[in-house]
Amino acid sequence: MTKREANQLDSLEVFLMKKAEFDELLAELQQASAEHFGADPEAVLWGDGPMEALRAALAGKSARAARAPGAPRKPRDGTRQEAVLALLRRPEGATVALVAEATGWAQPTVRWFFAGLKKEGIEITVLEQVRQVRRNKDGARGSYSVYTIAD
Repeated sequence: MTKREANQLDSLEVFLMKKAEFDELLAELQQASAEHFGADPEAVLWGDGPMEALRAALAGKSARAARAPGAPRKPRDGTRQEAVLALLRRPEGATVALVAEATGWAQPTVRWFFAGLKKEGIEITVLEQVRQVRRNKDGARGSYSVYTIAD
């Protein structure tokens, strides 16, 4: 037997001893876990647990109907976008402050949303500009614009 073969056998022997130690420690850990939790860890993770309940809940749910290719997607109900568009479609229009209050957005977010609508081809027009004027000032705090969707 060559020195190389002897080293390989020694390495294999050491590996098998360490594996036996590891297996023994693993068995002790599983026993301690079973005593402490009263359940097999594999059964908890993969058995009749939360995933099975989720699968059962999803199984009873009806599948969505497929839409025709190229057909526009139906908008979801109750979204903020839907609420903003409803406010803008009113005859009296809506201010940025009103939209911000209705959606919980900050006023710059509302303005960004208006810009996004323009990119989607929905034109927002200024219905009315109200300027609160102070002495020696063109516009002051409290000035606002009323927006609506252009038809």
